[in-house]
Amino acid sequence: MASTFLRVGIAVSVCASGVAGAYDFLGPDSCQSCHVEAYTAWKASPHARAKDVLSPTQQRDARCLSCHSPNDVDQKQAGVTCESCHGGGQYYSPRYVMKDAELARLAGLVDPTEKACRACHDASSPSLKPFDFAAKLKAMDHWSAERARRKSSSASVTPEKAPVRSFAQWLRHQPPSLVRQTP
Repeated sequence: MASTFLRVGIAVSVCASGVAGAYDFLGPDSCQSCHVEAYTAWKASPHARAKDVLSPTQQRDARCLSCHSPNDVDQKQAGVTCESCHGGGQYYSPRYVMKDAELARLAGLVDPTEKACRACHDASSPSLKPFDFAAKLKAMDHWSAERARRKSSSASVTPEKAPVRSFAQWLRHQPPSLVRQTP
């Protein structure tokens, strides 16, 4: 019961205070402990080395850094890190938040879209190859191995270790006096 109130309190305070957009980066190593497969795939990807491919002159050019190291100045994160695409993890990184996908998104976790990728991978980039989002998405897949591992481990979950309901599921089962109903 206390954890439920904690979750509600976090969601309410994050949403009410507007801090979901004002978050700090923790760095890719903070993601590694829970997302081993995703971290390994990212570490081997061009995104992890995006700043390293720039010449010394380009590494001082804001136009180049805006894509190759977008969070270097304000967050001290070189390259294109997990948080460059998924948002700063200050509020969504705790394990109990990440276990509830809805709460994690309320706390600032971003699901990158094609539009977000095309902010850098667009017609004006110096790349000679056109950007094929579907092909690139498959090439940078850093979630399938982890999801498969979690699915196989959740298949062996016993009833006493059943996963916690999502915040939305919990909310639907609360008395009307606790929850403001929307039409």
